[in-house]
Amino acid sequence: MDIANLRREYRYAGLSREQLDPDPIVQFERWFHDATEGGLENANALSLATVGPDGMPSLRTVLLKAFDHEGFVFYTNYGSRKARDIEANPHAAMLFHWLEFDRQVKIEGTASRVSVAESLRYFSTRPRGSQIGAWCSQQSSPVGSRTLLEQAFDSMKRKFADGDIPLPDFWGGYRVKPHRIEFWQGRENRLHDRFEYRPRDGGWAIQRLAP
Repeated sequence: MDIANLRREYRYAGLSREQLDPDPIVQFERWFHDATEGGLENANALSLATVGPDGMPSLRTVLLKAFDHEGFVFYTNYGSRKARDIEANPHAAMLFHWLEFDRQVKIEGTASRVSVAESLRYFSTRPRGSQIGAWCSQQSSPVGSRTLLEQAFDSMKRKFADGDIPLPDFWGGYRVKPHRIEFWQGRENRLHDRFEYRPRDGGWAIQRLAP
């Protein structure tokens, strides 16, 4: 299969320095609103990159569940590969790619666990099946078959048949506090608009980057 000629032109409106909010979180909120109001499914899906103690990078898709000026939050099993990577090396990167809008947002920062109270607040909003799934999956560990996984789910379903399902002590959130955020808007002839935010003097310095 020859894929060298797979390409298309980017034709959405550009991004200028004057259009940017001085605060990258406000700017992210604008673009996130555009994505959700534009009907994009899973607009909160992002690629999360971590690096393990062996120096090997790893990448996977997770869902953003909160963001504010403190950072960007996702949830996982604390025994998962991503969590083990973060505990060894807290530096992480996130990428939102809203293809339909020819937009990307790249975030680099430091990840740390959210409080148990914050994890519990979110966990309590999850569908019951997802809560049970968190209990029965030893994420990233080998599993012999789908049948064994379903048996574990059924066992936990019986165990928690009555009442609320408690928060597992091995499950919770991470917040990535950004030290770099880049907004990328696709343009014709691959002359994309790229703007980078970095913290400076209690605010943010903004500069345009070459495409």
